[in-house]
Amino acid sequence: MLLRLLNGLKIIYRPLINILDIYINKLSPITYGDEKMKISLYKGNMPASIILIRLIVGLVFFSEGIQKFLFPDSLGIGRFIKIGIPAPNFFAPFVGVVEIVFGFLILVGLFTRIASIPLIINISVAIITTKIPILINEGIWKMAHEARTDFSMLLGSIFLLIVGAGKISLDYYFFRKKFFKK
Repeated sequence: MLLRLLNGLKIIYRPLINILDIYINKLSPITYGDEKMKISLYKGNMPASIILIRLIVGLVFFSEGIQKFLFPDSLGIGRFIKIGIPAPNFFAPFVGVVEIVFGFLILVGLFTRIASIPLIINISVAIITTKIPILINEGIWKMAHEARTDFSMLLGSIFLLIVGAGKISLDYYFFRKKFFKK
């Protein structure tokens, strides 16, 4: 049943494969040192352990998105009002949905590179609106303490944008014949 569902999804995503082909071929060829040693970042040469980065990044964003709805006063609309985000009644749920949807995509490894882009924007806005004021008002050490998770999520998302989902992912399952080396 699961294989039938996954094969059905392949039909839905077929047009996206052509878009990804252009996108991936622009990003993937990278040469290190000797011209003979070419390593492609998307074509399966990265270790399966990338799943560990995907799990931490995906789980943190996914759970934070859910918490924006579970605890709206402290983590959702109330927090956005406190920070001074305009239209908090719109942006708090919007950000929550972005974190849930794209966090989930990163967790399962589907369109990982594309999914990392909105999360990079999301966490960058979070750093600018919450951590920079701490830096200005309370100093670098307080900001460094408060921003450790944000910086980890930012760097993890950038890492996934660069290297993709790895071999243990739906990206690999759907696109291995087209993009990944055997």
